Amino acid sequence: MKLYKQIIRSVLALCICMAINLPGSVAQLAPYYNEIEAFKKMDSISFPPARAILFVGSSSFRMWKDVKDYFPGYTIINRGFGGSYLTDVIRYERDIIFPYKPKQVVIYAGENDIAGDSSVTGKIVFERFLKLYWDIKKNLGNAPILFVSLKPSPSRWHMRDRMMEGNKLIKNYLHRKNKRNDMFIDVWEPMLGGDGRPKKDIFLEDDLHMNAKGYAIWQKQIQPYLIK
Repeated sequence: MKLYKQIIRSVLALCICMAINLPGSVAQLAPYYNEIEAFKKMDSISFPPARAILFVGSSSFRMWKDVKDYFPGYTIINRGFGGSYLTDVIRYERDIIFPYKPKQVVIYAGENDIAGDSSVTGKIVFERFLKLYWDIKKNLGNAPILFVSLKPSPSRWHMRDRMMEGNKLIKNYLHRKNKRNDMFIDVWEPMLGGDGRPKKDIFLEDDLHMNAKGYAIWQKQIQPYLIK
C-alpha cells in the first residue's frame, strides 16, 4: 500500500510538472489567444503602416474580409476576431490596438456580451465600452473613436431591448461629450425593414452575420466619418 501511494504521488507530481511547463497549455490560454498570436505573427513579418484606420471588434468585422474594397483610398487594418466581447477587446488592446498607433479606431463589439450572458444589460455593455474608450484615449491621445451600434440580428431579435439600451447609453454619452471626432454610428435603424424588424435579405443563413448587402449598409453609414 505504501509503494502504491508513492507511485500515485509520483505520477501526480509528474502530471503537474508537465502541465506547468507545457507551452501553450490549454489551461493557460485566454479566449482567442491563438487568433491574437496569428495577428502578432503577421505583424512580425510585415507590420502595418502607422496612422492607418483600425477596425477592431467581433466577428462582424472578422468576416468583413474585403473591408478595404468598401473604402478605397483609406489605409485600413482589420483586427476583428472570434466572437469577441468588449472584455476580450480590452484584454488584447495592448496587442492589437495600441502598437499600430492608428489615426482612427472603429469599434464593433458588445453584441456578443449580451448574447453570451443573459445577466449582461445594456448598462453593463456601456460600462465596458467606457473602459475601452478611456484606455484608448490614455494610450493614443486624440485618436478619434467611432463606435458602430449593435446591429439588429434576426437570431437575436429577442435580445433587442438590452441591445437598444446599450446603443442609447453609448450614443448619448458620445453626443454629450460633444467630441467632434468621436462618433456613434447608427446601423440599427438602416438595417430594419418597413415592418420594424431586421431585413432578412442582408443576412447569411445563420441570421446573424451579414452578406454583401448588409455590409453595403455599414459602408454607407461609416464612410462619412472616416479620416483621409
